[in-house]
Amino acid sequence: MTRTTTTRIILATLAATALAACTDAVTPEPDPGLPTGNATGGEGNTFDHPDTQVDVWALLDRLQQQGPPKYTARSHSCAKMKYDTIGRMLASRGVDLNANGETTAGQMWRDSDQALGVANYAARQRENLELTTAAAGKLFDIFVQAAPEIIAQMPNRAECQVGGVGAVLFNGSNQCDADGITCLIGVPATASHLELCNLTVSMASDVETGKKMAVAALLAAAHTCE
Repeated sequence: MTRTTTTRIILATLAATALAACTDAVTPEPDPGLPTGNATGGEGNTFDHPDTQVDVWALLDRLQQQGPPKYTARSHSCAKMKYDTIGRMLASRGVDLNANGETTAGQMWRDSDQALGVANYAARQRENLELTTAAAGKLFDIFVQAAPEIIAQMPNRAECQVGGVGAVLFNGSNQCDADGITCLIGVPATASHLELCNLTVSMASDVETGKKMAVAALLAAAHTCE
């Protein structure tokens, strides 16, 4: 064996030893308690994220059922009803938007423009498109306050009349009427609408309070994402 061959063997041995030492130093023992997804966090990383290795067949099925994200973002999104639209909707159901008094729905609507995210043109701010918690709460308060006017005025509204006969929200037995609910929410009333309405009336402390809460709940369900 020549000196050159011996030197090569020694160098190869040292290199293998050094490589093994380095490998042992940087490769910790796996913790069996940690998840094994490809987005797993750790002490030197961040918190765990959802695994990015998705089931392609499940994804394909979802796309076929719901459509591509660009489509679903438009079809299934739910923006806040604009402030002026709220006023027109209330007026079309018999609410006097010019009424005065702190307890009138018209006054509450006029005073709630900021809470309902109205546009601030002086500050170059458009109207808020998202329904905030404050806006949702204020909108429901307005619906509750507007309910007695809507119940009383609905039969007189041309939009709620068929053959000259106006729809009513509640019959003589204080039961919810399908035609009245249809006119209230703008879509054909279903058995679920009637059930919700009658259940709300029956569970209230008194009938009149139940009617107001039922009308407000139906309006909220029809005009918000909640």
